[in-house]
Amino acid sequence: MSLNTGSALNTGLPQRFADRMGQLLGPDFPQRLCLAVSGGGDSMAMLHLAAGWARVYGISLRVATVDHGLREASAAEAAMVAAEAQGLGLPHETLRWQGWDSRGNLQNEARQARRALLRQAAGGAAVLMAHTQNDQAETVLMRLARGSGVDGLAGMSDDATAGGMRVLRPLLTETRAALRHYVTTLKIPFVDDPSNDDTEYARVRMRALIGTEGLDTATLAATAAHMARARDVLQALARNAARDLSRPDATAPGAVVWDRDGFAALGAETQLRLAAAAVMAVTAATYRPRLEPLLEAVNRAMSGGAAVLAGAIIVPRRGRLFIAREPMAVGNAVDVAGPACLWDTGWRLEGHDINGLTVRALGEAGLGLIPDKPQPRAPRHILASLPAVWDGATLVAFAPLGFGAPHSVIPPGSGEELTLARLAH
Repeated sequence: MSLNTGSALNTGLPQRFADRMGQLLGPDFPQRLCLAVSGGGDSMAMLHLAAGWARVYGISLRVATVDHGLREASAAEAAMVAAEAQGLGLPHETLRWQGWDSRGNLQNEARQARRALLRQAAGGAAVLMAHTQNDQAETVLMRLARGSGVDGLAGMSDDATAGGMRVLRPLLTETRAALRHYVTTLKIPFVDDPSNDDTEYARVRMRALIGTEGLDTATLAATAAHMARARDVLQALARNAARDLSRPDATAPGAVVWDRDGFAALGAETQLRLAAAAVMAVTAATYRPRLEPLLEAVNRAMSGGAAVLAGAIIVPRRGRLFIAREPMAVGNAVDVAGPACLWDTGWRLEGHDINGLTVRALGEAGLGLIPDKPQPRAPRHILASLPAVWDGATLVAFAPLGFGAPHSVIPPGSGEELTLARLAH
C-alpha cells in the first residue's frame, strides 16, 4: 500500500517512530527484526511504520501473527495480516497455539504461549510489540490494584529481555487514538478484537476507570516513568551489594552464596531485590516471585531457618546464605551424561568414565552414600539438589565433593553472574 508522504500525519508519527527506533537500536542497527502483529489497529500501524523505516536502513523484517484459535475469526485475521505483509514485501508466518486445556488462567496461558511462539519464530532477533501509552496506563492500574511495588508500578519497559527474547516497544509513548487515526486516514485494514470490550477481563475493567478522578492516560504513564527511574537506582544499589556480598563455594557450583551478616545489614528493599534475582537465577524463572512469599522466605532465612520459594531453597549456614534449587523441584529431573546432557535448567555433565550413565539429583540418600565428606562444605539441602551420576541405584560420582569418577560439571552459569544479569533488567 502506498503512503501519502505529503500529509502532516505521515511525517509526524513515522518520524517519531524512526527517532525512537534509533534510540532503542542505534547507531549499529541489527540486520533483522521480528514484528508481532495481531491485526489490531496498533499493531497494523506498527507494521506500516516499521516497513517504511526498515527500507531506509536496509533492515530485514519478519512478521509473525499468533493465532490462539480461541475465536472463529482469528484465522481470517491472521490471513489479513499475511496479505498486508505480502503487499509490503515482507515474509509472514502464522503461529498457531493449541495448548490450552481449559484449565488455569486463560489470559496468562495465552500470554506465555504467545511469548514462546514468538521467541521461536524470531530466531534470536529482537521482537517489536505495539504496546501504547494506553496499554502502559492500564498496566499501572492493574498492578496498583494488586499492591505492586516500585518494579510493578514502573510498568512495561520499551526495551526488555525475558525468557531469552528481547522485546522492543517503540510505540509506548504513542496514544491508541493517534495510531487509530493513522490507520484510518491511510485506509490500512485492521480488526477490533471483541474481547477488548469484555468486562470479564481485568484489563477491560481497568480501562473503564481511565478518565475518572484524574486517572488520565498521560498521568498514569508518567507515573510509570517516575517509578522506572526509581527502579533503576534501586537495581544499581542491589547490583553493587551482590558483588560485595559474593562468597563462592566450590562445593555448591551454580548456587548463589552471600555473606549473611552483610545481607542482614542491607535495607529491606535491597534484600528483597537480591533474593528475588537469586531465586530467578537458580531456577531460570522468567517472572519474579510474588512479594508476600518472597518476604516470608527472606524473614525465615534471616531467622536461621531454611526457606523454600518458587523452586529454590534459601539456607543460612556458618555466616553465609546459600540459594540453590530446591531438592524436591529437581526430584524428577533425569538426563544422560555426555555431550548432549542438559539436566534440569541446563547443567552439563560429561566424562570418559560416566558418559551414558544417568544424571539425577544427589538427594539425601545419595549424600549418605559418600563416606568421606570434606569440611567445610555446603549445607545438605544444597548438596542434595545438585546433579550426581548414577548407575541404577549405585552412586557413581558426585564432583562437588570429589567423589567417584572424575568428570566435568558445568552449571547453566555462575549463580552470582546470573543474579547480576537478572539485576541488570
